[in-house]
Amino acid sequence: MAWVFDRAVVTGGAGFLGAPMCAELLRRGTEVHCLDNFSTSATDNVRELRSDPRFELVEHDIAREPFHAGNVDLVVHLASPASPVDYLRMPVETMRAGSHGTAHALDLAERAGARFLLASTSEVYGDPLQHPQREDYWGNVNPVGPRAVYDEAKRYAEALTSCYRAHRGVDTRIVRVFNSYGPGMRPTDGRLISTFITQALAGEPMTVNGDGGQTRSLCYVDDTVRGLLAAVAGERTEPVNIGRPDEMTVLEIAELVRSLTGSSSPITHLAAVADEPTRRCPDITVAAQRLGWRPQVDVAEGLRRTIDWFAARPATAAVG
Repeated sequence: MAWVFDRAVVTGGAGFLGAPMCAELLRRGTEVHCLDNFSTSATDNVRELRSDPRFELVEHDIAREPFHAGNVDLVVHLASPASPVDYLRMPVETMRAGSHGTAHALDLAERAGARFLLASTSEVYGDPLQHPQREDYWGNVNPVGPRAVYDEAKRYAEALTSCYRAHRGVDTRIVRVFNSYGPGMRPTDGRLISTFITQALAGEPMTVNGDGGQTRSLCYVDDTVRGLLAAVAGERTEPVNIGRPDEMTVLEIAELVRSLTGSSSPITHLAAVADEPTRRCPDITVAAQRLGWRPQVDVAEGLRRTIDWFAARPATAAVG
């Protein structure tokens, strides 16, 4: 379908995915209300957008209270801590973002008659027993493990979104986002790429959990945002994977970052993390066939862009 969304609310709009999402919506001609409580983000992320009269930044915690806006035709729900460092630091807040926050965002979409997009996660698959992961796989999740606050919050959010669609007629979309990286990551967010780049640029040991044989699939942030908006514009209402369908071991990723930075940092191994997925790779057949989406930026090029972005900023920068 042609792009027909005139006015959007983006929760978590100043975050790592939220800021480029807001920028792309503005580029497509959509007025944007950006909501964020800045628990894992910063106003600097959307500084360049604030001069646009079609952009409004609102400090608001969607998990604590509803948001009211008229004439909205799109609600994009991104608000949630997303890195282990953040969701383990804010476990209750993370579960509330997935439960109360999703309910408030869905209520807004219902009142306005707007299309609703939930940004879910590959973590709903847990430590998967199916490789690559297809959307019809129900997952292998420990509901009481240390990662459960994020995994189960997103699984609940998917269930609630599906319920609003089936029983309240809300026009919903669900995207399961796989490992995304790129400019805008916080150096201290604990994510794989930001940690490796920060360590390599500083000449510090690059720390790998376990033996480094666990796999990830890395999708550049611009590709992820394109995928989210392809889902918004598409007609598929069931969950869809958005990610790069190429597995790399964590050790291979560390070695590639070290090579691209020209660093001599040693790679050291830490204890394995409880319940960390051993393999992570999406099957994107549905996204390719139903949404016409595939990632375009290869991993080496995406890492170069990300390294350049980190290198141009102080090591203590605290952007979301």
